[in-house]
Amino acid sequence: MDAITDPRLISEVAQTDRPSRDEAMAAVRTLLRWAGDNPDREGLIDTPKRVVEAYREFFAGYEMDPAAELSRTFEDVQGYDDIVMLRDIDLESHCEHHMVPILGRAHIAYMPTNRVVGISKIARVVEIFGKRLQTQETMTAQIADCITDALRPAGVAVLLDAKHQCMTTRGVHHPNVATITTQFTGVFKTDRELKDRFLRLAGYN
Repeated sequence: MDAITDPRLISEVAQTDRPSRDEAMAAVRTLLRWAGDNPDREGLIDTPKRVVEAYREFFAGYEMDPAAELSRTFEDVQGYDDIVMLRDIDLESHCEHHMVPILGRAHIAYMPTNRVVGISKIARVVEIFGKRLQTQETMTAQIADCITDALRPAGVAVLLDAKHQCMTTRGVHHPNVATITTQFTGVFKTDRELKDRFLRLAGYN
């Protein structure tokens, strides 16, 4: 795996090679002309600035470290020894092939060993990986790996259910098709009953 594809180094590469704001705005003007419109007409004068600002928000995940979100953990769980699950986390990302939205829900669980993390931090991990150019398969694995590395749980379960605008609004134009990806590690992979409970709690069984 080289530096360009290694997810741990994406942020570094993006910062090193990032063009200036003016260069980005010029690129938007070029795309407006390529689309057949006039970037100097009244309705489009400020569009390059708006697009650059929107892209900075869409792809803010390149400047964030998901592992840092999970760095503060708690060991006092008063004997709790069952799964911790977050259901229906909003998922917003962009397809790396067409740069159009991926919108859906994430369902995540882990089986703690000797530490847990604030539940909002799990949602933040989803948000950070989502705010990068992605494939759903890669994002699913990244979320699972990040939680595993940070918390060392007995197992992790991740299910992403999303619609891709590269399929719903272009190409084959199937607006009702959703893509589901899963990643199970540890006890969620070896214990069928536990996996089934996760899927049932997520509403898929």
